[in-house]
This record gives sequence, structure tokens and C-alpha cells, in this order.
Amino acid sequence: MAMTDPERIPVIIGGGQINDRPADPYEGLDSLGLMVEALKIAAADAGVSLADLDSLAIVDQISFHSLGKLCDPLAAAIGANPAVNYQSAAPHGDTPVRLLNEAANRIGAGEIKLAAIVGAEALRTAAGRAAQAASGEDKSYNAIRKVATRREPNYAQLHGLAAPVDVYPLYENATRAAWGQSLAEAQTESAEIWSRFSEVAAANEGAWIRKPATPEDILRVDERNRPIAFPYSKLMVANSSVNQGAGFIVASLAEARRRGIAEDRLIYVGMGAAAKEPASILHRDRYDGSVSMETSIARTLALNAMTADDFDCVELYSCFPCVPKMARRILGWSWDRPATVFGGLTFGGGPIANYMSHAIVSMVDKLRREGRYGFLFANGGFATDNHCIVLGKAPIAVAIFPQDFDYQAEAEAKRGAVPPLVEDYAGTAVIESYTIFYGRDGTPKAGVVVARTPDDKRTLANVDVSDAAMLAFLTDGEHEPVGTTGQVVALEEGFGWQSA
Repeated sequence: MAMTDPERIPVIIGGGQINDRPADPYEGLDSLGLMVEALKIAAADAGVSLADLDSLAIVDQISFHSLGKLCDPLAAAIGANPAVNYQSAAPHGDTPVRLLNEAANRIGAGEIKLAAIVGAEALRTAAGRAAQAASGEDKSYNAIRKVATRREPNYAQLHGLAAPVDVYPLYENATRAAWGQSLAEAQTESAEIWSRFSEVAAANEGAWIRKPATPEDILRVDERNRPIAFPYSKLMVANSSVNQGAGFIVASLAEARRRGIAEDRLIYVGMGAAAKEPASILHRDRYDGSVSMETSIARTLALNAMTADDFDCVELYSCFPCVPKMARRILGWSWDRPATVFGGLTFGGGPIANYMSHAIVSMVDKLRREGRYGFLFANGGFATDNHCIVLGKAPIAVAIFPQDFDYQAEAEAKRGAVPPLVEDYAGTAVIESYTIFYGRDGTPKAGVVVARTPDDKRTLANVDVSDAAMLAFLTDGEHEPVGTTGQVVALEEGFGWQSA
């Protein structure tokens, strides 16, 4: 049954983005200041007053963590007193889409009429200030790693698997092997997709880097495009060294009409679906796919009675190439069509959890200009959180709110057996996945193999990067290391990997 009561139909009525590039970091906006400016732009775009908001949802941020919860300070700064005012519990990449879905649900339930969702990161400014006060360390990776490792190091972290940039290569290498691609073929696919991201970013005023990059530029590893974690180089990973804010305003269709907003400015919100992987990367069933990603994408298509052919544009989350590569295969989206409307997390910018707010604003802008429907896929954590939703220039006939967007039970029913973890294994094993970590000078500094034992348990082993033959075997593309047999050997400290 279609929803016909305009009081219960959610539409996006405005969006705003801001980039801040101060010459002096002490003159730059912090994350709160970026949120304020983004919302002012969104309100102007919608033609509404922020004082009228009855809901304000904030994407958690890390760049100015000392600011604490921003609910009350942000409301005061924009002159609002919303009855619903909250901040997400953590900075995960799926958050903006989840907050959009929650706002749509509240509108569908008749609880609110005008909602804003906003987030921002000023990691570049924060790093610049810290550099002036200290030694000028790395702008962004260290900040993310610090957040990821606040607790005592666990088994994964002790093997170098601490931050997202360390973990996603496990999925990249495993999916390449599962799809039967050579290293060159997989890297070429990544470069083609990323080059199209750069072209979209170049045409988007909200993007951080507006210079197109060819596939050859993406593939060329040099001092400007240094290796990060095999097989990813700098131009293949999220660029978090940015100062960016984005927000958007959601209203009931009836409220939008009461305010005289033109029909061709309204973007309808479709139904969404979410599912997660286990928080621990070592307690997952596989690295060559994700049942939670599959479930969130497939269920969103089913809920909205659509297929990939219905979409004129998509945003497939792009922190690292393995994510849009997996997502596009599930969705049925061709590699040679742009998989972004914003520009991707390398070129558009990677403001930690708030990237999808920029994507939503850009999707609204694009759908106002052309096309009918767009698909948004968000990913967060360590390939952990998945949330999809549909937006449309035209109403989505089957959309009904409020809806339960949690499809975790469905994902769990599809999950394969999770291998038991053994932390003190020595003996024969098979490579499940692996990566090599590089220093800032581009030289290998460490590596890790995720291996399966003969009784199908999972274990980790360090890679001796001074072993030239082993390093070549893992990285030169002559042979596929995933699936090959080797030995986990006990060392004076920990366990190491020896290829057969």
C-alpha cells in the first residue's frame, strides 16, 4: 500500500557543503563551525529558518574531540531549540544515511515535520595546529590510528591491523582471488573506477581535490603516490586530511508545500536497509565478500521494488577500492559508469563519518538537474556497517514510513561458519588473505598473513619484509598468494610466515 498522506511523506528540501582552506590553521573553522556554516547554506537552499527545526541529528566527529557533545552548542549557534536533538554514538561511515532514515521514520510517524542532519571534520586544521605546537607529524593517518587504538592492543592490532587502511587490503586481496582476477586486472579495475571518481570531483564545487587523474596516474607508484598498504597507494585510499562540512534538511511533503517550496526542488526519500559484520575483523566468516553488504543492498532494492536499471546515478562508498568493487557487483552496476555523485573519499574528500552527507547533498543537486532515482550505499568501520537508501525526483510509490530498516537477522541467516581463532598456532596453513604495510618513505615496514589451519581455524602470522623472495611472492603478481600453502613458525617474539 502506497503512502498518500503528505504529512507522513519525507522529502529532502535543502543541502549545503563547505570546504575550509585557511592559510593559518588558527584562522580555520573547527568541526562545530563547519557544521554551522553547512546548515546555514542548507537552510538558504531550502528557503527555511533553522529556528524552526524540530529535529537535529549530528554525525559524531574526531578532529575536535575536546568539544564533546555538540547537540546544545550547535542548536544555540543556529538559533534552534529542537525537541529531538542527538549525536551519533560513534563516527561510522554509514551514520548520515542512518540519520536520514531515522528522520524519515519520525516524519512517517508524525513525530516531526522539519529535521536537519549535519556533520563535519576539520582534521587538516587540527593537524596544522598540532604541528605548530609540536613536530609536524602526519596530518591524518595518525589521528585515525589513535582513535582506533585507544584501548590496549588486541591480537589483530599487535599484527598491524589497527586502522581501516590496514584492514581493507585483506578484503581487496581476498576478493581479487575469489573473482579470478590477476593483480594487474584488479588494480586496473580500481584505477578505472577511481579515475571516474576524480572526474566527478573535478566538476563538483563541494569536492576537496578538483583535478582529474587518469587510470595511469592512479596506478603509477612514486613519491607523490606512495604505497600505503598492499595493494593500495595514496591515490586509492580515503583522504581524511580535509576541512569539510555538509548538512541537509528533511521535511514532510505537507510541510514543504506549506512553506511554498517548489515541487521541482523536492527529493523524495525511499526506504532503506542496514546490516553489520561482527565488530572484530577476525570473527567474520570471510574476506572475499560480506553477507551484511549483500543483505543491505538486495533488501533496499526489494523494498523499493527497483533494480540497478532504475537508477540514473549511485553513490557507492569508496574509502578503499574493495568496497565499491564488491558493492557494484551486488547491485549490478557497471564498472564503466561513475559510482559517485560527490567524487569519492580520495578526491571528493574523506571527512571520516560524514562523507555520505556530502554524497546526499550532491545526489539531491544531481536529481534536481537530471534523472529520476539515485541509490546510496554507505559503509563504515572496518567494512563493518552497511546502510543503503534510495532517493527520487519522483515519489517512490511503495515507500512507507516508519519502517524497520534493521535486517541483521536476515544477514546472520546467510552467514557462513566463522572459523575459531587460534593465537598460538605453529604448523602448515593456507593463506586466506594478507597485506604489506609501507613506511612514509615507500619501503616495506611490516606485513601480516591471515591463514587457515588444516582444521579450519584462523590465525595470524607476521611477514619478514627483509625476505626479498617472500616479498616478491606476495606483491609481484606473478602468482596468486591467496590459497597457497605455507608454514606458521614460532619466533622469539610471535609467529612468522614462511612460504612453501
